[in-house]
Amino acid sequence: MSVTNHPPAAPDLPGLRARALNLRRTMLDMASGKGEGYIAQGLAIADMLAAIYFHELRYDPATPDWPDRDRFVLSTGHYSIAMYAVLAEAGYLPKDELPSYGLNGSRLPMSTFEDTPGVEMVGGSLGQGLGQAVGMALAMKIDKRGSRVFCEFSDGELQEGSTWEAAMSAATFRCDNLVVLIDCNGIQADGPVTVAIEPVKAKMEAFGWDSVEINGNDMGALIAALEGARAADGRPKAIVMRTTPGHGVPTLVARERAHFVRVDNTEWDSLKAELESEHA
Repeated sequence: MSVTNHPPAAPDLPGLRARALNLRRTMLDMASGKGEGYIAQGLAIADMLAAIYFHELRYDPATPDWPDRDRFVLSTGHYSIAMYAVLAEAGYLPKDELPSYGLNGSRLPMSTFEDTPGVEMVGGSLGQGLGQAVGMALAMKIDKRGSRVFCEFSDGELQEGSTWEAAMSAATFRCDNLVVLIDCNGIQADGPVTVAIEPVKAKMEAFGWDSVEINGNDMGALIAALEGARAADGRPKAIVMRTTPGHGVPTLVARERAHFVRVDNTEWDSLKAELESEHA
């Protein structure tokens, strides 16, 4: 068994930023291969995924169902393009399988499915991830395992009552082995998030969570927040991430509806060129 990142290594910020850039390259390649993809929010959470998988999470890609692994729950199943990119980078998936993203019969559907190695839950129905993550965290405490649960969900999912019910239960059960990463990007499938959900950090604290708010595209801030979330003080942890949809590709940042993008190959090539130019 080859366990990764246990105990967490000292932060390698340049290396983690390079990992995030590679994830963005991979996502653009995957989307261009199919000609379409849920790309903007995937690009936005690349920094978070790099920080989680290559600094914080304890796992063994050769044994995806290792009982003592940490769990990462991607509640926003339509961000699957980002999930597959990091799973391939972490060794769960062969990289030559990535071009099958979204194709019929592929293990890499456009919304996550639990048959994919390293995927913990079926995605697609929003507002379900936190409830499942709380159940996992509580089970680990009952079984006295040292594993932790990390759950990503979006600000759009804060419009779902099930999310707040799960938030209340996590505090009630003192799930201090649970860390949520709330992707506050301000958009959803067909426009801005319109229901009044702010202030997210204060609301999580009111529900009994230890909370911090950061720039989710700042690797140093992400690592500091994750390290701060290791305290076993009886409270679940919330990291409120302010992210920019399409981060790293200015054309997508400026596009009003970049949640799902379908363009021709010429434009995909220009988007890839923008990413490289931004990091030159």
